[in-house]
Amino acid sequence: MTKTLDDYMKLNYRMEIIEDKDEGGFVVSFPDLPGCLTCGETIEAAVSNATDAKRAWFQAAIEDKIEIHEPDSLTDYSGQFKIRMPRSLHRSLAEHSKREGISMNQYCVYLLSKYDATH
Repeated sequence: MTKTLDDYMKLNYRMEIIEDKDEGGFVVSFPDLPGCLTCGETIEAAVSNATDAKRAWFQAAIEDKIEIHEPDSLTDYSGQFKIRMPRSLHRSLAEHSKREGISMNQYCVYLLSKYDATH
């Protein structure tokens, strides 16, 4: 069954908002919709503009018969993965987590989230 513009607008596509420190304001994009982005002077304006940008993106994709992917879902991820590392790094992580009084798993999640937030 072919989806309509309204069907796509009802789907929950992830929105990313980034402050534009050079020009001012905020830039909004949708990672699952390549090239769909907009901006605004305030977060509220940027989010409002994002709805219009998403609608225009869907309209163009439908008209040009471009495949529109469903939004990414967290249910596609288990929250677990296995990693191999040098023994020296394993020791270092174990020592740091012990010093912090938390499990090595919690410490690694902290490090990964801290690094991920900066990128």
